[in-house]
Amino acid sequence: MPDAVFSLASITAMSAWVGLAVAALLTPGTARRGLLWLCGRGVPLALALAYVAALWRYWGTAPGGGFSSLAAVGVLFSVPGKVLGAWLHFLAFDLLVGRWLVDHALTSGQSRMPLIVALPATFLYGPLGVLLYVAAQGVCGRLRAAPAQPLVQGQPLPGGCTGSQRRSTAAKVSSSKGLDR
Repeated sequence: MPDAVFSLASITAMSAWVGLAVAALLTPGTARRGLLWLCGRGVPLALALAYVAALWRYWGTAPGGGFSSLAAVGVLFSVPGKVLGAWLHFLAFDLLVGRWLVDHALTSGQSRMPLIVALPATFLYGPLGVLLYVAAQGVCGRLRAAPAQPLVQGQPLPGGCTGSQRRSTAAKVSSSKGLDR
């Protein structure tokens, strides 16, 4: 039974990660809201319920196990049902973090580009993905804050992480320097 739950949970979580990535690309609307809720709230809640069920089912099955030492944690993880619980825990929490990353990137003024690296890294390595996202958002923010240059032969300005931000900045620079007349 633990192997079947493991497989189902893993496939479900992987599908939800793909859904989060797709939702980040969609324009605002009902489809994006629904996909974000399903993949970033519904699936993690279902995984949390499966975790609680595994916790209840395998409670007391690892005598000597606990959290007081590394050796005691090793005893916990010597029981496949306990490993399943830990896996469900990771899947649920990492998906919630993935949803947070997407929500943050979709807020006004944020770039979605860091999600290209951050979502797979968070899926595979959890905290590393969050660190990469925060670092990438910092780089994108600094690039957006860089002094703007006027357009040269129709090329977009350096400095923004998205084309629309560059075009908007270019229009402001052209207008402020009288280049649009």
